[in-house]
Amino acid sequence: MTTMIALFALALYLVFYFTFGKTLRDKLLKSDKAPAAPSERLSDGVDYVPTSKYVLFGHHFASIAGAGPITGPAMAVAWGWLPGLLWIWFGNIFLGAIHDYLALAASVRYDGRSVQFVAQDMIGKKAGKTFSWFILFLCILVVAAFGDIVAGQFAADGRVFFSFVFFCVAALIAGFFMYKTKLGLGGGTIIGIALVVVAFIAGNALPVKWTKDVYFLIILVYIILASTLPVNLLLQPRDYLSSYFLYFGLLAGGVAALISFAPLDAVPVFTSFSAKLIAGQPTPLWPAIPLIIACGALSGFHSLVASGTSSKQLRKESDALFVGYGAMLVEGFLSTLVIISIAGFGGYALGDKLMATPALGRFVQSFAKMVSMNLPFLPFNFMTLFAAVWVSTFALTTLDTTNRLGRYIIQEMALPLKDKNAGAYKFFGNKWVASIVIAFVGLFLARSGGYSVLWPAFSGANQLLASVVMLTVAVWVKKRLDPKYTMTVLVPAVILWVTVTAALVWYEIVIVPTFFKDMSKTMNVITGGTVGAINLFMLILNFIMIAGFLKNWSEKKAAA
Repeated sequence: MTTMIALFALALYLVFYFTFGKTLRDKLLKSDKAPAAPSERLSDGVDYVPTSKYVLFGHHFASIAGAGPITGPAMAVAWGWLPGLLWIWFGNIFLGAIHDYLALAASVRYDGRSVQFVAQDMIGKKAGKTFSWFILFLCILVVAAFGDIVAGQFAADGRVFFSFVFFCVAALIAGFFMYKTKLGLGGGTIIGIALVVVAFIAGNALPVKWTKDVYFLIILVYIILASTLPVNLLLQPRDYLSSYFLYFGLLAGGVAALISFAPLDAVPVFTSFSAKLIAGQPTPLWPAIPLIIACGALSGFHSLVASGTSSKQLRKESDALFVGYGAMLVEGFLSTLVIISIAGFGGYALGDKLMATPALGRFVQSFAKMVSMNLPFLPFNFMTLFAAVWVSTFALTTLDTTNRLGRYIIQEMALPLKDKNAGAYKFFGNKWVASIVIAFVGLFLARSGGYSVLWPAFSGANQLLASVVMLTVAVWVKKRLDPKYTMTVLVPAVILWVTVTAALVWYEIVIVPTFFKDMSKTMNVITGGTVGAINLFMLILNFIMIAGFLKNWSEKKAAA
């Protein structure tokens, strides 16, 4: 069964990449006739840096993936392995890949500007301002959700922290040889991979046991620094080397799944329509599934990465198919492997306490078991370390990328203060202040320990943003590209919008009140109240955006 599922997923993704993906590139976007990319025209050596598509793929994938395509599917098996798998495939093909690719291409056409700038141009100024608040709240929730994941992984396995520290050192050294010496990309890659092996050995030899609070402080300092340094100093080489984690993990996991011929009997095919999942409450498969599976199927956060960093580094527009569309499909295959490993080799405690930390722990154990049983030269002990570092590295990549994006948003939102209040503009426009605000608020929520409300809130905000981005892109396709492709974007966007809006309304009514039942748990009350307020505000903003979309949809020209 594992073999059949893995083969089907590979065939599905390859067919869509070489047919539908290339049709979008050649027929809709006509990328072969596109002008020079903004990375060439606006090169500044900091944000706009022409980059090889192979290096950029590593940065882009590591930034969009994080622990999302692992955490969500690992949690979703509470409904059984089939519902999550079907949502991953459907979402990946008909939502995620289209969303990621066209968001990246639109940003390139707009000189690497953000998706909210595109929304403002296509739907109106009010939409642009609303989008900024959307993104700001999402960035805070991303830092909260992924910050808790990383701190938890570091605290759970003493080998992981120093493995990551040495990995960052390896990335700095590799980046120096890539960009500052004649060795270039090839020589820097060889040195970097060799140092990554050393990082694993060193981390395994130097296990540490610190509390989560210590790791929260370390993560706070790290993501502030990483999000303000030039992208080619740490971000690019680290993400590029992270891509080799992906290649190794996908290769080892893919081969193991293909040759294992194991039945998927450790988890039922289907358990219950309303399994107890979010905050121990009965959680309906529809509409709540986008609150659990985010990045593996689709993610609005991907549009922020695409328009925030990747579009500024794309060497030419035609590379967007490989970087944007391709990375989303690879992420879907990764999520497929997560479900295969857990359902075939992990088993699961389906109960009230099924949330992110046990979900990730189960993935690490089941993935290591699947690989070591079928590829004996990769021992179980090494594979558990590899899987844990893999999750933590990708999650930290998402964290510092998010903090960078949040910094951009705060700085953009501060612009109106430039003439009205120069002091306030100087303060909030400062890159260090803007970075600290996002990191501190997000990690404060993470530290509260209210993860069972944070992950679904992040996922819901994530999917809501994705639906709004797809509606924006539908307007762009209709009015600036080719109207005959409009329904390709509009129909799935509407389906997603209805689903995720219903899910967030359910979340606000059913889940948020559970955190006020015991008022003595102060941190849970603070987290529940804060997240509930953010969720409610985003629902209001959501309807404002839809009103703007409907108003401008039938107009002959996009709003200025």
